[in-house]
Amino acid sequence: MARLRVRGFDIRKAWLDGPAQTRMIECLRPVLKSAPLFRPVTPSGKDMSVRMTSAGSLGWVTDKAGYRYQSQHPKGTVWPAIPDQIMDIWRQLGSPDRDPDCCLINYYGEGARMGLHQDKDEADFSWPVLSISLGDDALFRIGNPTRGGRTESIWLNSGDVVVMGGPARLTYHGIDRIRFGSSKLLPKGGRINLTLRVAR
Repeated sequence: MARLRVRGFDIRKAWLDGPAQTRMIECLRPVLKSAPLFRPVTPSGKDMSVRMTSAGSLGWVTDKAGYRYQSQHPKGTVWPAIPDQIMDIWRQLGSPDRDPDCCLINYYGEGARMGLHQDKDEADFSWPVLSISLGDDALFRIGNPTRGGRTESIWLNSGDVVVMGGPARLTYHGIDRIRFGSSKLLPKGGRINLTLRVAR
């Protein structure tokens, strides 16, 4: 298990071993059944290439009305609770003092990506954002606190955990591409990314 620091991002390589990754996928199954993945639309009306859903008291959504947190899935049901196994990781690496309001679940299929962006829809940036990678490898790009300038990239593998806190909290970051089929964790391939956030 290696620990890397890249522009303030705390990257814990192989934090979850194979059995722990499998258990995490199993605990996500009832969450995805209760709150199915949906294709989000940006405020400009463009379909995003990832599919997403959430767990927790709030879920992050985007549509023509804008980016925001809300208490219900787009189908009108409340979001399911964040599974204990995921909360345990937050309490170890994120913060033991405040539980997250939201666990955003992004699914990257073949060809999916996420452009450089900031996580800035939260009310208090003093809390970190914690990201868990499951499934296929992803090329993670780290930028700067403002748009433009030199960037750095690192491959994230299944079981890696990234903590974005302190000066890195509002750094631009994104996923350029995934190596589809590089992991056998998900039967149909792809990558699941879990992002834990204090939203209120």
